[in-house]
Amino acid sequence: MTFSSAWILGSTSTTAKAIITELARQGCSRFHLIARNQQHNEQLAQTLRSDHPGVDVTTDSVDLASPKPIEPPEPFDLYLITAGVMGDAEQARVDSDQAQWITQVNFTGLIPWLTAIVSEERIQQPGALWVFSSVAADRGRPSNYHYGAAKAGLTRFCEGLLLRCQGHPFAVRILKAGFITSPMTEGKAPPLLCTAPETIAKDLLRHPQRRGIEYIPWWWDPVMKLVRRLPAPLASKL
Repeated sequence: MTFSSAWILGSTSTTAKAIITELARQGCSRFHLIARNQQHNEQLAQTLRSDHPGVDVTTDSVDLASPKPIEPPEPFDLYLITAGVMGDAEQARVDSDQAQWITQVNFTGLIPWLTAIVSEERIQQPGALWVFSSVAADRGRPSNYHYGAAKAGLTRFCEGLLLRCQGHPFAVRILKAGFITSPMTEGKAPPLLCTAPETIAKDLLRHPQRRGIEYIPWWWDPVMKLVRRLPAPLASKL
C-alpha cells in the first residue's frame, strides 16, 4: 500500500511534520493540512511545495477548543490525526477551564472529525485512518490524569471505529505513542526514553497496511504492561 494523498489534522506538530516529509519523499502528491496556527501551517505548506515541486498542498485552520460545524472531508488515501496538547497538569487540578481545555483538544473536540471521516460510504473503499493516542491512556497517574483520561477516551472511541471497520477495506490504526522528541515533551521526559519523530515516521510507513492498536516504539508495550501491574503505592509516585 502506498499513499498518494493525505489529510492531516494537527499538521504543525513535530510528529506530523516528520510523517508529511516522509510521505512526500515516498511520492505522496496531495496534502490537506489542518492546524490551529494558520501562519505556521502556511509556512509548512510553502516548504513542502518548495522541497517537492508539483505537490498539491491546501491548508485550513481549526481550534479544537471551539468546535464548528464539520463537513465530511473529501476522499484521501490517508487521514492522520496528531492534534493534541499536554496542557498544564498542575493548573488543571485547580482550574476547571484548563481541565476542560485538555479534554476538549485531546478527545471531545476530535469526535466530530472522526465521525465525519469514518462514514459508511468511505469505509467501503480502501484507505486508512491513523490516530495518535498515548501510553498515558493505559493507567491514571497523579502527574497527568487529565491528559491520560482524554487519551484513554480517544483510544476507546477509536477502538470502536476499528471494530466497525473490520471486514472493510478501510483500516483504522491507533498509535499509542511514548515520548517523542518535540517541544511538547521537552523538559517533561527523560531523553533516553524519547524517540526522534523521523524514526517514528519511517517505522510507521514501513508497514502502511497495518490496522489495530500498537505501541510506538514497540518497546513501550512491555513497559506499560509493567506499569499497569504496579501496586497503587508505587503507581502513586508516577
